[in-house]
Amino acid sequence: MAPTQEQVTAALATVIDPEIRRPITDLGMVKSIDIGSGGVVRVGVYLTVAGCPMKDTIRRDVTTSVAKLDGVTGVEIELDVMSTEQRKTLQTKLRGDKGPEKEIPFNQPGSLTRVFAVASGKGGVGKSSVTVNLAASMAASGLKVGIVDADIYGHSVPRMLGAAERPTKVEDMIMPPVAHDIKVISVGMFKPEGNTPVVWRGPMLDRALHQFLADVYWGDLDVLLLDLPPGTGDIAISVAQRLPSAELLVVTTPQMAAAEVAERAGSIAAQTHQQIAGVIENMAWLPCPHCDERIAVFGEGGGQTVADALTRTLGARVPLLGQVPIDLRLREGGDEGKPLVLTDPDSPAAAELRSIAAGLSKRSNSLKGLQLGLAPNRR
Repeated sequence: MAPTQEQVTAALATVIDPEIRRPITDLGMVKSIDIGSGGVVRVGVYLTVAGCPMKDTIRRDVTTSVAKLDGVTGVEIELDVMSTEQRKTLQTKLRGDKGPEKEIPFNQPGSLTRVFAVASGKGGVGKSSVTVNLAASMAASGLKVGIVDADIYGHSVPRMLGAAERPTKVEDMIMPPVAHDIKVISVGMFKPEGNTPVVWRGPMLDRALHQFLADVYWGDLDVLLLDLPPGTGDIAISVAQRLPSAELLVVTTPQMAAAEVAERAGSIAAQTHQQIAGVIENMAWLPCPHCDERIAVFGEGGGQTVADALTRTLGARVPLLGQVPIDLRLREGGDEGKPLVLTDPDSPAAAELRSIAAGLSKRSNSLKGLQLGLAPNRR
């Protein structure tokens, strides 16, 4: 016996759009369902845009879900493209009718997304590697995670995540690619082919950051991480203005020269009134391949020095969240787009990164910033 219309619709409700991360039945993407007498089911599916990079994934998932039904002898998929009106309806459904002013969702009173801005005083300390692996660890634990590659000049997050797809534009919304269950956006995804440099000044950098935050459809994230450029330049200032609730994560190496610069990067919080979630010491030591003795390649104590100095500067405790040892596989995973916390989660570096991620994932019990819904008692 051939399946019913209701059974096919229920099967299609299990198909999740790979970019928006919601069922295609909720998004108005099911155009038609035709069930033949011989058990062949023909499904019409609307794509959000022509040339949708995820069309093969959608075709495969629809075919797989419908083919599982009893009585189905074959599945045929017809792809179509949404009209302008349908895309506008979808945009309103996802973001609401907020008018021309594009708001940053993470600044809204009801937002439950915790935002971390990963900063460093200088380049080469592994800030992007730390960002990617923290995000991958959080996503693997079941959290909904996004990354903004805010290092406009030195963008490297797409490679480190293996995110090769380009974003899809639906009206004035940008659908971010997803890699390892992490939504990610980077200026590198919008450049022409090749390693073309980005030559922008302050106002353009600020506008790009605002578009990444307001134009991208992030959905309901638990955590958003921003990979900042080194130092205290335009982007660091823009993040403080655009995302005043963002907490800083300061990455340094044990070397005193790097620690001094990292301290300056963290001290910006005193002027921008941001909180510092803590300090992460990367490349803390190299385990000897013969005897497991710790070799202090870059010296010792830099992370704790930064944490103590920032505690004195800010008048509030800044913890040293962890010390990540040197591991060649961490670098190799970054080059291959495979985060170490996923490929070798029990390695010493991955274990430390997972521990840091777990600590950051715990939400504070503080009532600061929460709307309690209290009303005056009128007598």
